[in-house]
Amino acid sequence: MDPVATIVWIVSFVLVTVTVTGLSRRVGWSSPVVLVAVGAVASFIPGVPHIEIEPELVLYGLLPPLLFAAAIQTSFVDVRARRDGILLLSVGLVIFTVIAVGFATWLVVPTLTLAAAFAFGAVVAPTDTVAVSAIAGRLHLPRRLVTVLEGESLLNDATALVALNATIAAIVSVVNPWAIAGDFVLAVVVGVAVGLAVGFVLAAIRKQLRAPVLDTSLGLITPYLAFIPAQFLHGSGFLAVVVAALFLGYRSPTIQTAEARIAETINWRTIQFLLENAVFLFIGLELSGILRSAFSSGITVPQTIMISAVVLLTLFLARLLWMVLTTTVYRYGPERLRERGWNWPTGIAVSFAGIRGVVTLAAVFLLPKETPHREFLQFLAFIVVVATLLEGLALPWIIRRLKLPPPDFAQEASEMQRLLAEAQTAGLGHLDGQVTGDEDERVLVRLRINAAFLSDALENPSQDESEDVAVEYQRLRRSMIKAERQAVLQARSEGRYQEPAVRSVLAFLDAEESALKSSGPRKPLM
Repeated sequence: MDPVATIVWIVSFVLVTVTVTGLSRRVGWSSPVVLVAVGAVASFIPGVPHIEIEPELVLYGLLPPLLFAAAIQTSFVDVRARRDGILLLSVGLVIFTVIAVGFATWLVVPTLTLAAAFAFGAVVAPTDTVAVSAIAGRLHLPRRLVTVLEGESLLNDATALVALNATIAAIVSVVNPWAIAGDFVLAVVVGVAVGLAVGFVLAAIRKQLRAPVLDTSLGLITPYLAFIPAQFLHGSGFLAVVVAALFLGYRSPTIQTAEARIAETINWRTIQFLLENAVFLFIGLELSGILRSAFSSGITVPQTIMISAVVLLTLFLARLLWMVLTTTVYRYGPERLRERGWNWPTGIAVSFAGIRGVVTLAAVFLLPKETPHREFLQFLAFIVVVATLLEGLALPWIIRRLKLPPPDFAQEASEMQRLLAEAQTAGLGHLDGQVTGDEDERVLVRLRINAAFLSDALENPSQDESEDVAVEYQRLRRSMIKAERQAVLQARSEGRYQEPAVRSVLAFLDAEESALKSSGPRKPLM
């Protein structure tokens, strides 16, 4: 394909991704499922180029920035508070799934070796960060549940890929179980160490940068700065990326300027949106090629249906059984566990959130040529991805039946306002210590009025049933900003001011409007 045609297809790919995602959200459909369906249909249309998947490119080129984008927006405080539950899912459940699915696949797929069956179990074991984030973002899930699911999907890739490497080695040679355990420990220790080292070094460097462009440029290559050395040292590059992102996200208020933090947030949200949704379209586009390979494997259609049903049932039951066991331990174990554990409704919700995605599809192509029924296993992995995405559609109904409480957005807004008032009170105290007596009194009055407004509104709320004072202020100020922006644009159209002045005023209004939006009541994602 010539360069111009390649660019045209890339632009078309992005355009379809954005259009389908936007329309799906508008009508309330699951965009991952719709994107997979659109890609699957397109894969059979003549003229649509067949995309040959390069698993190394996906795993080592696409996954690090996706993991980083998800992890840097994840609360380190929440992950630390739920670390025991996250580890149970990201390590314990992955190992349990590898064993359960491995044995089930070995029993139902003719002539499949046990090593190849365990390799397939490792392929389908990890939940997918992209899929989980996309599904969880549409639902009003409890914060605790979202933290556990996202933490699991961020960390279980490392466990699954270490298990996959071990089983691949067993396919082509004889391996020592103790060596497998040693490789896993090495991958975890090196991954965490490299992630922390990269985080510390980059935090020190970024603290010295004052240009947002330089800071953002460094941030864009951070996933690979963590991933490459960890892989080179035989550690888990994915774990290194997650650790570095969590560390830098936690330290960002003290090492970055406000402009850099805003720019980084917008950049990574954009990257995450484009990559995560493009991944699902890409999964669908693989269908025709995977089907052609599967039909040549010699396994009949009735056998395929039976094998797919057994694998999917085992995958679901393994997750459900693990959640029953861990929830039982949490509910009836030592007091420390009872205080930190989850209840039965949460455990059931987690059981139905085992969504697979790009990691599974890319990992199955890493199976060596010597793997028995390699093409059929690739098709089976595709079935698992699509089926678990469809399973995710049931989550809203399950959440409603379990009566899990949605996030209390009103309480979160109230806490935000109280914290902001506390911060502004601290600012007033600092201002009083900085005053020398030479300042213009109008400046001091303006600063004190602005800082004391929210505290006064909280301490002296309106007695009637009208809207909250802070919310009323935000609504009216936004309306004023809209009128002010129109006045600036009118002045520009009349040519009364030079363009630098116009751009500066518009940027000032944009910054204030963005601040008002950030301090306003949080609304559920659609």
